[in-house]
Amino acid sequence: MKTCSYACASPEHQLARRSFLGTLAAGTGAVVGGLGWFAQPAIAGALAKDQKRMIVINMHGGLSQLESWDPKPGTDTGGPFRAIPTSVPGIHISELLPHTAKVMHHLALVRGINTKTDDHGKGAYMMLTGRRQMPGQTYPEIGAVVAKCLDSDERSLPGHIRVTAGGGGGRGSDSAYLGPKYASISLGNGNPPQHTARPDSLSETALSQQNEFRRLANTHFLSRRRTAMTDAYVQSYEQALELMKQREVFDLTKEPQKDHDRYGKHDFGRHCLLARRLIEKGVTFVQVAHSNYDTHNENFNFHFEQLGEFDQPFATLVTDLADRGLLDSTLIVVLSEFGRTPNINQYYGRDHWGKAWSVCLGGAGIARGAVIGKTGPKGTEVTEREVDAGHLFHTYLRALGVGSKGAFDIAGRQVLMADPACGPIKELLV
Repeated sequence: MKTCSYACASPEHQLARRSFLGTLAAGTGAVVGGLGWFAQPAIAGALAKDQKRMIVINMHGGLSQLESWDPKPGTDTGGPFRAIPTSVPGIHISELLPHTAKVMHHLALVRGINTKTDDHGKGAYMMLTGRRQMPGQTYPEIGAVVAKCLDSDERSLPGHIRVTAGGGGGRGSDSAYLGPKYASISLGNGNPPQHTARPDSLSETALSQQNEFRRLANTHFLSRRRTAMTDAYVQSYEQALELMKQREVFDLTKEPQKDHDRYGKHDFGRHCLLARRLIEKGVTFVQVAHSNYDTHNENFNFHFEQLGEFDQPFATLVTDLADRGLLDSTLIVVLSEFGRTPNINQYYGRDHWGKAWSVCLGGAGIARGAVIGKTGPKGTEVTEREVDAGHLFHTYLRALGVGSKGAFDIAGRQVLMADPACGPIKELLV
Protein backbone atom coordinates (compact mmCIF):
# COMPACT_ATOMS: atom_id res chain seq x y z
CA MET A 1 0.00 0.00 0.00
CA LYS A 2 1.53 3.29 -1.09
CA THR A 3 1.62 6.01 1.54
CA CYS A 4 3.49 9.26 2.11
CA SER A 5 6.78 8.96 0.20
CA TYR A 6 9.89 10.07 2.07
CA ALA A 7 12.92 10.69 -0.09
CA CYS A 8 15.29 8.88 2.24
CA ALA A 9 15.32 6.35 5.05
CA SER A 10 16.29 9.09 7.49
CA PRO A 11 17.31 8.21 11.07
CA GLU A 12 14.26 9.83 12.60
CA HIS A 13 11.86 7.73 10.51
CA GLN A 14 13.74 4.49 11.23
CA LEU A 15 13.90 5.32 14.92
CA ALA A 16 10.23 6.21 14.96
CA ARG A 17 9.20 2.88 13.48
CA ARG A 18 11.47 0.73 15.67
CA SER A 19 10.64 2.61 18.86
CA PHE A 20 6.92 2.57 18.28
CA LEU A 21 6.78 -1.15 17.49
CA GLY A 22 9.04 -1.89 20.42
CA THR A 23 6.79 0.01 22.76
CA LEU A 24 3.72 -1.86 21.56
CA ALA A 25 5.51 -5.17 22.00
CA ALA A 26 6.33 -4.19 25.57
CA GLY A 27 2.63 -3.70 26.22
CA THR A 28 2.89 -0.08 27.40
CA GLY A 29 -0.30 1.05 25.65
CA ALA A 30 1.37 4.01 23.92
CA VAL A 31 -1.53 4.62 21.55
CA VAL A 32 -4.18 5.26 24.17
CA GLY A 33 -1.91 6.39 26.97
CA GLY A 34 0.14 9.57 27.23
CA LEU A 35 2.79 10.98 24.94
CA GLY A 36 5.27 11.63 27.74
CA TRP A 37 7.56 8.74 26.75
CA PHE A 38 8.16 10.41 23.42
CA ALA A 39 9.50 13.56 25.09
CA GLN A 40 12.56 11.84 26.61
CA PRO A 41 15.68 13.96 25.89
CA ALA A 42 17.64 11.15 24.18
CA ILE A 43 14.73 10.39 21.84
CA ALA A 44 14.11 14.07 21.15
CA GLY A 45 17.80 14.63 20.39
CA ALA A 46 17.90 11.77 17.91
CA LEU A 47 14.75 12.94 16.18
CA ALA A 48 16.04 16.53 15.93
CA LYS A 49 19.07 15.45 13.92
CA ASP A 50 18.68 16.53 10.28
CA GLN A 51 15.03 17.42 10.86
CA LYS A 52 13.56 19.35 7.94
CA ARG A 53 11.47 22.42 8.71
CA MET A 54 9.57 25.14 6.84
CA ILE A 55 8.70 28.77 7.50
CA VAL A 56 6.16 30.60 5.33
CA ILE A 57 5.75 34.36 5.51
CA ASN A 58 2.38 35.16 3.99
CA MET A 59 2.15 38.74 2.69
CA HIS A 60 -1.63 39.01 2.87
CA GLY A 61 -3.42 41.15 0.34
CA GLY A 62 -1.05 40.86 -2.60
CA LEU A 63 2.54 42.10 -2.35
CA SER A 64 3.65 44.19 -5.32
CA GLN A 65 6.43 42.42 -7.20
CA LEU A 66 7.44 45.77 -8.70
CA GLU A 67 8.13 47.20 -5.24
CA SER A 68 9.93 44.07 -4.07
CA TRP A 69 11.41 41.19 -6.09
CA ASP A 70 11.08 42.34 -9.71
CA PRO A 71 11.47 46.14 -9.95
CA LYS A 72 11.21 47.91 -13.31
CA PRO A 73 12.70 51.37 -12.65
CA GLY A 74 12.62 53.98 -15.38
CA THR A 75 9.49 52.59 -17.05
CA ASP A 76 5.96 53.96 -16.98
CA THR A 77 4.91 50.97 -14.86
CA GLY A 78 7.91 50.93 -12.54
CA GLY A 79 6.89 53.48 -9.96
CA PRO A 80 9.20 55.84 -8.05
CA PHE A 81 11.57 53.40 -6.36
CA ARG A 82 15.03 52.38 -7.57
CA ALA A 83 16.45 48.88 -8.00
CA ILE A 84 19.51 48.18 -5.83
CA PRO A 85 22.25 45.55 -6.14
CA THR A 86 22.25 42.58 -3.79
CA SER A 87 24.88 40.24 -2.37
CA VAL A 88 24.52 38.21 -5.59
CA PRO A 89 26.13 39.92 -8.60
CA GLY A 90 23.55 40.72 -11.25
CA ILE A 91 20.49 40.40 -9.02
CA HIS A 92 18.71 43.63 -8.16
CA ILE A 93 15.64 44.09 -5.95
CA SER A 94 13.70 47.12 -4.77
CA GLU A 95 15.44 49.75 -2.68
CA LEU A 96 12.67 49.19 -0.11
CA LEU A 97 14.52 45.99 0.88
CA PRO A 98 18.10 47.06 1.70
CA HIS A 99 18.59 44.51 4.51
CA THR A 100 17.18 41.67 2.43
CA ALA A 101 19.50 42.66 -0.42
CA LYS A 102 22.45 41.84 1.87
CA VAL A 103 21.27 38.25 2.43
CA MET A 104 20.23 37.46 -1.15
CA HIS A 105 23.10 34.95 -1.40
CA HIS A 106 21.01 32.75 0.92
CA LEU A 107 17.85 33.17 -1.17
CA ALA A 108 16.38 32.65 -4.63
CA LEU A 109 13.66 34.31 -6.70
CA VAL A 110 10.92 32.90 -8.91
CA ARG A 111 9.91 35.76 -11.21
CA GLY A 112 7.73 33.91 -13.70
CA ILE A 113 4.56 33.07 -11.75
CA ASN A 114 1.23 33.10 -13.59
CA THR A 115 -1.67 31.81 -11.50
CA LYS A 116 -4.33 33.24 -13.83
CA THR A 117 -6.48 34.52 -10.96
CA ASP A 118 -6.99 37.95 -9.44
CA ASP A 119 -9.33 36.78 -6.67
CA HIS A 120 -8.08 36.94 -3.06
CA GLY A 121 -9.72 33.72 -1.92
CA LYS A 122 -8.86 31.65 -4.98
CA GLY A 123 -5.33 33.01 -5.09
CA ALA A 124 -4.66 32.29 -1.41
CA TYR A 125 -6.09 28.79 -1.79
CA MET A 126 -3.88 28.07 -4.80
CA MET A 127 -0.70 29.34 -3.20
CA LEU A 128 -1.20 27.35 0.01
CA THR A 129 -2.57 24.11 -1.48
CA GLY A 130 -0.97 24.06 -4.93
CA ARG A 131 -4.39 23.36 -6.48
CA ARG A 132 -7.25 25.30 -7.98
CA GLN A 133 -10.46 25.42 -5.98
CA MET A 134 -12.93 22.81 -7.17
CA PRO A 135 -16.54 22.34 -6.04
CA GLY A 136 -16.88 19.44 -3.62
CA GLN A 137 -13.13 18.97 -3.10
CA THR A 138 -10.90 20.50 -0.44
CA TYR A 139 -7.14 19.99 -0.31
CA PRO A 140 -4.81 20.36 2.68
CA GLU A 141 -2.56 23.40 2.92
CA ILE A 142 1.21 23.11 2.70
CA GLY A 143 1.59 23.28 6.51
CA ALA A 144 -0.61 20.22 7.02
CA VAL A 145 1.15 18.28 4.24
CA VAL A 146 4.60 19.11 5.61
CA ALA A 147 3.57 18.16 9.15
CA LYS A 148 2.08 14.88 7.91
CA CYS A 149 5.18 13.96 5.89
CA LEU A 150 7.91 15.14 8.26
CA ASP A 151 6.49 14.72 11.76
CA SER A 152 6.77 11.43 13.57
CA ASP A 153 4.46 10.16 16.29
CA GLU A 154 7.27 10.73 18.77
CA ARG A 155 7.04 14.51 18.49
CA SER A 156 4.75 15.84 21.18
CA LEU A 157 4.64 19.47 19.97
CA PRO A 158 2.20 20.36 17.16
CA GLY A 159 3.84 20.41 13.74
CA HIS A 160 1.69 23.11 12.12
CA ILE A 161 1.66 26.57 13.73
CA ARG A 162 0.25 29.87 12.47
CA VAL A 163 1.36 33.14 14.04
CA THR A 164 -1.26 35.84 13.47
CA ALA A 165 -1.80 39.45 14.53
CA GLY A 166 -5.05 38.66 16.36
CA GLY A 167 -7.27 35.86 17.62
CA GLY A 168 -5.57 32.56 18.20
CA GLY A 169 -5.57 29.42 20.25
CA GLY A 170 -7.89 27.32 18.14
CA ARG A 171 -7.42 24.66 15.48
CA GLY A 172 -7.73 25.65 11.85
CA SER A 173 -9.72 23.84 9.17
CA ASP A 174 -6.78 23.69 6.77
CA SER A 175 -5.83 20.00 6.90
CA ALA A 176 -8.78 18.65 4.88
CA TYR A 177 -8.66 14.84 4.57
CA LEU A 178 -5.41 14.60 6.56
CA GLY A 179 -7.48 15.09 9.71
CA PRO A 180 -7.39 17.36 12.76
CA LYS A 181 -4.00 16.14 13.95
CA TYR A 182 -2.35 18.16 11.18
CA ALA A 183 -4.60 21.23 11.31
CA SER A 184 -2.92 24.47 12.31
CA ILE A 185 -2.86 25.89 15.82
CA SER A 186 -3.01 29.69 15.82
CA LEU A 187 -0.92 31.80 18.17
CA GLY A 188 -2.81 35.09 18.36
CA ASN A 189 -0.35 37.99 18.47
CA GLY A 190 2.40 35.47 19.17
CA ASN A 191 0.98 34.44 22.54
CA PRO A 192 1.04 30.81 23.77
CA PRO A 193 -2.01 28.69 22.89
CA GLN A 194 -5.06 29.51 24.97
CA HIS A 195 -6.10 27.30 27.89
CA THR A 196 -2.69 25.63 28.22
CA ALA A 197 -2.00 26.89 31.74
CA ARG A 198 -3.11 24.78 34.71
CA PRO A 199 -5.80 26.57 36.76
CA ASP A 200 -4.52 27.69 40.17
CA SER A 201 -7.43 25.89 41.81
CA LEU A 202 -6.28 22.55 40.42
CA SER A 203 -3.23 20.86 41.95
CA GLU A 204 -0.75 18.79 39.95
CA THR A 205 -1.86 15.69 41.86
CA ALA A 206 -5.54 16.28 41.08
CA LEU A 207 -4.78 16.93 37.40
CA SER A 208 -2.73 13.74 37.19
CA GLN A 209 -5.52 11.71 38.81
CA GLN A 210 -8.13 13.17 36.46
CA ASN A 211 -6.06 12.29 33.40
CA GLU A 212 -5.36 8.79 34.65
CA PHE A 213 -9.09 8.22 35.08
CA ARG A 214 -9.74 9.69 31.61
CA ARG A 215 -7.21 7.34 30.03
CA LEU A 216 -8.76 4.30 31.73
CA ALA A 217 -12.20 5.36 30.49
CA ASN A 218 -10.83 5.95 26.99
CA THR A 219 -9.20 2.52 26.92
CA HIS A 220 -12.45 0.85 27.94
CA PHE A 221 -14.47 2.82 25.37
CA LEU A 222 -11.98 2.36 22.52
CA SER A 223 -11.91 -1.40 23.00
CA ARG A 224 -15.54 -1.45 21.85
CA ARG A 225 -16.17 1.59 19.67
CA ARG A 226 -12.98 2.94 18.17
CA THR A 227 -13.53 5.50 15.41
CA ALA A 228 -11.49 8.20 13.70
CA MET A 229 -13.32 10.78 15.78
CA THR A 230 -12.45 9.14 19.10
CA ASP A 231 -8.82 8.75 18.03
CA ALA A 232 -8.71 12.44 17.11
CA TYR A 233 -10.15 13.35 20.50
CA VAL A 234 -7.57 11.28 22.37
CA GLN A 235 -4.72 12.67 20.30
CA SER A 236 -5.88 16.28 20.77
CA TYR A 237 -6.24 15.86 24.52
CA GLU A 238 -2.82 14.28 24.91
CA GLN A 239 -1.26 16.98 22.78
CA ALA A 240 -2.91 19.65 24.92
CA LEU A 241 -1.30 18.09 28.01
CA GLU A 242 2.09 18.17 26.33
CA LEU A 243 1.51 21.83 25.42
CA MET A 244 0.88 22.53 29.09
CA LYS A 245 4.16 20.83 30.02
CA GLN A 246 6.11 22.66 27.29
CA ARG A 247 4.33 26.01 27.38
CA GLU A 248 7.60 27.90 27.66
CA VAL A 249 8.43 26.87 24.07
CA PHE A 250 6.01 29.63 23.04
CA ASP A 251 7.28 32.16 25.60
CA LEU A 252 9.23 34.92 23.87
CA THR A 253 10.37 36.40 27.18
CA LYS A 254 12.88 33.52 27.27
CA GLU A 255 14.73 35.09 24.33
CA PRO A 256 17.57 37.57 25.09
CA GLN A 257 16.73 41.27 25.02
CA LYS A 258 19.38 41.83 22.34
CA ASP A 259 17.41 39.53 20.02
CA HIS A 260 14.21 41.45 20.68
CA ASP A 261 16.09 44.62 19.76
CA ARG A 262 17.49 43.12 16.56
CA TYR A 263 14.10 41.88 15.35
CA GLY A 264 12.17 44.99 16.39
CA LYS A 265 9.47 45.76 18.93
CA HIS A 266 6.57 45.71 16.44
CA ASP A 267 4.35 42.65 15.93
CA PHE A 268 6.05 41.35 12.81
CA GLY A 269 9.49 41.51 14.39
CA ARG A 270 8.29 39.60 17.45
CA HIS A 271 6.55 37.05 15.26
CA CYS A 272 9.72 36.39 13.22
CA LEU A 273 11.65 35.89 16.46
CA LEU A 274 8.95 33.49 17.63
CA ALA A 275 9.20 31.60 14.32
CA ARG A 276 12.93 31.15 14.92
CA ARG A 277 12.31 29.97 18.47
CA LEU A 278 9.65 27.46 17.41
CA ILE A 279 11.84 26.04 14.66
CA GLU A 280 14.73 25.66 17.09
CA LYS A 281 12.45 23.87 19.56
CA GLY A 282 11.42 21.28 16.98
CA VAL A 283 8.19 22.62 15.43
CA THR A 284 8.11 21.47 11.81
CA PHE A 285 6.09 24.22 10.11
CA VAL A 286 5.46 27.85 11.08
CA GLN A 287 3.47 30.39 9.08
CA VAL A 288 3.78 34.08 9.91
CA ALA A 289 1.32 36.63 8.54
CA HIS A 290 2.14 40.19 7.48
CA SER A 291 -0.57 42.45 6.07
CA ASN A 292 -2.15 44.41 4.43
CA TYR A 293 -0.71 44.69 0.93
CA ASP A 294 -4.02 45.20 -0.88
CA THR A 295 -2.94 48.62 -2.10
CA HIS A 296 -5.59 49.85 -4.52
CA ASN A 297 -4.87 53.31 -3.16
CA GLU A 298 -1.51 54.90 -2.30
CA ASN A 299 0.44 51.79 -3.25
CA PHE A 300 3.82 53.45 -2.91
CA ASN A 301 3.23 54.99 0.51
CA PHE A 302 1.82 51.70 1.83
CA HIS A 303 4.72 49.63 0.49
CA PHE A 304 7.22 52.13 1.87
CA GLU A 305 5.74 51.56 5.34
CA GLN A 306 4.94 47.85 5.08
CA LEU A 307 8.23 46.73 3.56
CA GLY A 308 10.06 49.02 5.93
CA GLU A 309 8.59 46.90 8.73
CA PHE A 310 9.19 43.60 6.91
CA ASP A 311 12.75 44.08 5.70
CA GLN A 312 14.97 44.00 8.79
CA PRO A 313 13.15 41.22 10.74
CA PHE A 314 13.09 39.00 7.66
CA ALA A 315 16.77 39.56 6.91
CA THR A 316 17.58 38.96 10.59
CA LEU A 317 15.65 35.69 10.53
CA VAL A 318 17.50 34.47 7.44
CA THR A 319 20.85 35.48 8.96
CA ASP A 320 20.10 33.77 12.26
CA LEU A 321 19.01 30.54 10.58
CA ALA A 322 22.23 30.54 8.55
CA ASP A 323 24.47 31.40 11.52
CA ARG A 324 22.87 28.71 13.70
CA GLY A 325 23.25 25.99 11.07
CA LEU A 326 19.49 25.73 10.51
CA LEU A 327 19.12 27.18 7.02
CA ASP A 328 20.37 24.02 5.29
CA SER A 329 17.43 22.13 6.79
CA THR A 330 14.85 24.95 6.89
CA LEU A 331 12.92 26.05 3.81
CA ILE A 332 11.79 29.66 4.06
CA VAL A 333 9.23 31.08 1.61
CA VAL A 334 7.79 34.59 1.20
CA LEU A 335 4.56 34.37 -0.79
CA SER A 336 1.27 36.15 -1.39
CA GLU A 337 -2.00 35.34 -3.12
CA PHE A 338 -1.00 37.31 -6.27
CA GLY A 339 0.95 40.39 -7.29
CA ARG A 340 -0.09 43.92 -8.24
CA THR A 341 -0.85 45.38 -11.66
CA PRO A 342 1.98 46.99 -13.60
CA ASN A 343 -0.39 49.79 -14.54
CA ILE A 344 -0.85 52.44 -11.85
CA ASN A 345 -4.47 53.49 -11.33
CA GLN A 346 -5.88 56.99 -10.78
CA TYR A 347 -5.54 56.61 -7.01
CA TYR A 348 -1.78 55.92 -7.25
CA GLY A 349 -2.56 52.30 -6.46
CA ARG A 350 -1.99 48.94 -8.07
CA ASP A 351 -4.81 46.43 -8.46
CA HIS A 352 -4.85 42.61 -8.37
CA TRP A 353 -2.50 40.83 -10.80
CA GLY A 354 -1.98 37.08 -11.04
CA LYS A 355 -0.52 37.07 -14.54
CA ALA A 356 3.15 37.86 -13.85
CA TRP A 357 4.61 38.09 -10.34
CA SER A 358 7.22 36.74 -7.95
CA VAL A 359 8.01 34.67 -4.85
CA CYS A 360 11.18 34.66 -2.74
CA LEU A 361 12.46 31.48 -1.10
CA GLY A 362 15.64 29.89 0.20
CA GLY A 363 17.29 27.35 2.46
CA ALA A 364 16.88 23.54 2.56
CA GLY A 365 17.26 22.15 -0.98
CA ILE A 366 17.01 25.46 -2.84
CA ALA A 367 19.85 26.73 -5.05
CA ARG A 368 21.21 29.89 -3.43
CA GLY A 369 21.29 33.06 -5.53
CA ALA A 370 19.15 31.59 -8.31
CA VAL A 371 16.61 33.54 -10.35
CA ILE A 372 14.03 31.47 -12.22
CA GLY A 373 11.72 33.04 -14.77
CA LYS A 374 11.55 36.49 -16.26
CA THR A 375 8.96 39.14 -17.06
CA GLY A 376 8.93 41.63 -19.91
CA PRO A 377 10.38 45.14 -19.74
CA LYS A 378 7.23 46.56 -18.13
CA GLY A 379 6.34 43.49 -16.05
CA THR A 380 3.09 42.84 -17.86
CA GLU A 381 3.71 39.19 -18.79
CA VAL A 382 6.01 36.24 -18.19
CA THR A 383 8.57 35.88 -20.97
CA GLU A 384 10.69 33.00 -19.59
CA ARG A 385 9.98 29.82 -17.56
CA GLU A 386 6.35 30.37 -16.61
CA VAL A 387 5.17 28.43 -13.54
CA ASP A 388 2.11 28.39 -11.31
CA ALA A 389 1.23 27.44 -7.74
CA GLY A 390 1.32 23.72 -8.53
CA HIS A 391 4.95 23.88 -9.60
CA LEU A 392 5.85 25.79 -6.44
CA PHE A 393 4.07 23.23 -4.23
CA HIS A 394 6.02 20.36 -5.81
CA THR A 395 9.22 22.37 -5.39
CA TYR A 396 8.61 23.01 -1.68
CA LEU A 397 8.12 19.31 -1.00
CA ARG A 398 11.15 18.25 -3.03
CA ALA A 399 13.32 20.87 -1.30
CA LEU A 400 12.32 19.27 2.01
CA GLY A 401 13.24 15.80 0.80
CA VAL A 402 9.68 14.62 0.20
CA GLY A 403 8.77 12.81 -3.01
CA SER A 404 6.10 15.15 -4.33
CA LYS A 405 4.72 12.55 -6.77
CA GLY A 406 3.72 10.34 -3.84
CA ALA A 407 0.26 9.80 -2.41
CA PHE A 408 -1.53 9.65 0.91
CA ASP A 409 -3.62 6.63 1.78
CA ILE A 410 -6.98 8.06 2.86
CA ALA A 411 -9.35 5.29 3.96
CA GLY A 412 -7.94 2.99 1.30
CA ARG A 413 -7.99 5.62 -1.45
CA GLN A 414 -4.75 6.98 -2.90
CA VAL A 415 -4.76 10.80 -2.95
CA LEU A 416 -1.82 12.47 -4.67
CA MET A 417 0.15 14.93 -2.56
CA ALA A 418 0.46 17.53 -5.29
CA ASP A 419 -1.16 18.43 -8.60
CA PRO A 420 -0.23 15.64 -11.08
CA ALA A 421 -0.38 18.14 -13.96
CA CYS A 422 2.69 19.91 -12.54
CA GLY A 423 6.16 19.05 -11.34
CA PRO A 424 8.97 20.72 -9.40
CA ILE A 425 11.05 23.60 -10.73
CA LYS A 426 14.14 21.45 -11.20
CA GLU A 427 16.54 24.35 -11.86
CA LEU A 428 15.74 25.64 -8.39
CA LEU A 429 16.68 22.43 -6.57
CA VAL A 430 20.10 21.23 -5.49
